[in-house]
Amino acid sequence: MERQTQINLWYFVLAVLAVMWLSNLWKEARTVEPITYSEFVGYLKEGKIAEVVIRENVVEGTFKEPQPDKRSRFVAVRVDERLAKDLEQYGVKFTGVIENTFLRDILGWIVPAAVFFGLWWFVMRKFAEKQGLGGGFLSVGKSKAKVYMEKDVKVAFDDVAGVDEAKDELKEVVQFLKNPKDYGRLGGRLPKGILLVGPPGTGKTLLARAVAGEAGVPFLSINGSEFVEMFVGVGAARVRDLFEQARKLAPAIIFIDEVDALGRARGGFGVGGHDEKEQTLNQLLAELDGFDPSSGLVLLAATNRPEVLDPALLRAGRFDRQVLVDRPDKKGRIAILAVHLRKAKLGPDVAPEKIAALTPGFSGADLANLVNEAALLATRRGADAVAMRDFNDGVERIVAGLEKKNRVLNEQERRTVAYHEMGHALVASAIPGSDPVHKISIIPRGVGALGYTIQRPTEDRFLMTTGELESKMAVLLGGRAAERLVFDEISTGAADDLVKVTNIARSMVTRFGMTPGLGQVAYESEQAQFLATPAGGLRSRDFSEATAREIDTAVKELVDRAFARAVGILTERRAALERGAQLLLQKETLTEDDLRELAGPAVAARTA
Repeated sequence: MERQTQINLWYFVLAVLAVMWLSNLWKEARTVEPITYSEFVGYLKEGKIAEVVIRENVVEGTFKEPQPDKRSRFVAVRVDERLAKDLEQYGVKFTGVIENTFLRDILGWIVPAAVFFGLWWFVMRKFAEKQGLGGGFLSVGKSKAKVYMEKDVKVAFDDVAGVDEAKDELKEVVQFLKNPKDYGRLGGRLPKGILLVGPPGTGKTLLARAVAGEAGVPFLSINGSEFVEMFVGVGAARVRDLFEQARKLAPAIIFIDEVDALGRARGGFGVGGHDEKEQTLNQLLAELDGFDPSSGLVLLAATNRPEVLDPALLRAGRFDRQVLVDRPDKKGRIAILAVHLRKAKLGPDVAPEKIAALTPGFSGADLANLVNEAALLATRRGADAVAMRDFNDGVERIVAGLEKKNRVLNEQERRTVAYHEMGHALVASAIPGSDPVHKISIIPRGVGALGYTIQRPTEDRFLMTTGELESKMAVLLGGRAAERLVFDEISTGAADDLVKVTNIARSMVTRFGMTPGLGQVAYESEQAQFLATPAGGLRSRDFSEATAREIDTAVKELVDRAFARAVGILTERRAALERGAQLLLQKETLTEDDLRELAGPAVAARTA
């Protein structure tokens, strides 16, 4: 028997019982006559009462013969016997009344219970909110996915720029959702799951919303961390509820952001939360196996840590397609800037090509932040439009940090910083193929930068040769070389430069096989990852102590050779170093035009 039929049958039985009970109450009410106590005493003296039941407050009984109104039973409220005799003696009609204690019962029992229940509910609700359980325990297994209907998703592919390859991969999802029969006419099917991978800020979430906006279907968005709670089984219940919602709205798109919080490889959770996370992941795997993509249900997910995902999640038939959403190249940055510059009031000297040349390695979010920073800087100086100088200042603010106008250096520190930064600039300008120097400054910025030298790449590079890496190391050590050459001592200002140089040299030796003495061997491996990890920490070692000694020696030789090269360049250009440092102390900031005039015709030709 179906559940609904069983419920209807129970409703019928309860209704019959209720009718029978009301009928008995009605019959009893028609046969019982409420009378006053004085009437009871009169009937008693007249001998009309057959039997009596005495209770605490009332007297019930039956008449020997039915009364004229055909009632055979009576009930009367008791009164004090002594008082009744006195009243009867004087012919006074008297009756008893039962005191109404309803309000007192409410105040004495129901109100305290209600207060206790209210406090309990308040505490449980606060606890539920603190633990992320939404509306309390009744909704503990409910999905927290935000459902955006067709009219709510206003993002289209035109709003996403710089990731043309990723857009082409996702356009077929749109076509399938719009017309699944025609798209599958040759027997092909849409992938069940599409995983968007890439660094933070590259537009993965924006792409997923654009797919829903182009297809015109409901968009269920949820973060992977919202599935996992302290109670075992809650995450699995939320996964079931999410897919149940999506099936009711199909065709629809499910988007799980930061899926690594949900799909981390099993057995790698460390201490605590092991059972809950594994159950949640197992439920997601089961749901991916259980739905048919031909029904119009598409699962999109995004992560910047694909290396930690469970292999079962990435196999064919689940997330069987991965789409890379990487940082844009120069052409992509121009397209992204064209989108974000629509809302800004620009000056005549602003061009997306110029801004794109200043921002190698910037993601879409970084470029959006740059446009906003430039607009704020232009507003702060009272300009009518955003000029190119605002974008230059915005890049410096993002890359080097905020100017520390209250940080006052003493004269010796200013001289040291000036020679240090000029050393970077002169070495960079002297090495063929090095990125041109865009700006030099001794104005403190950020947390610990007392000065900075910004180089502007002329093109995007994806491969670097041994010579280019050695040149980069020499430029990084130019500041330390200038300090040694001028002051015959070194300061702590090159700490960050030394870390970068050491990392480059170690990568050349252990990962790129650029040291002939160690052979074409990779002694360290690096997994593809999009999140920057702190330098240092434990390294995996699959080589002997003798090899480790050779690696350390090779790294030291590379660094020493780069330092000697920087010292040699600055020794040849000692006069330019002195003039540049003095000019930098005077103006505090120099541009690439100032450097061309300072370094001479030969260097100017290289940096042009």
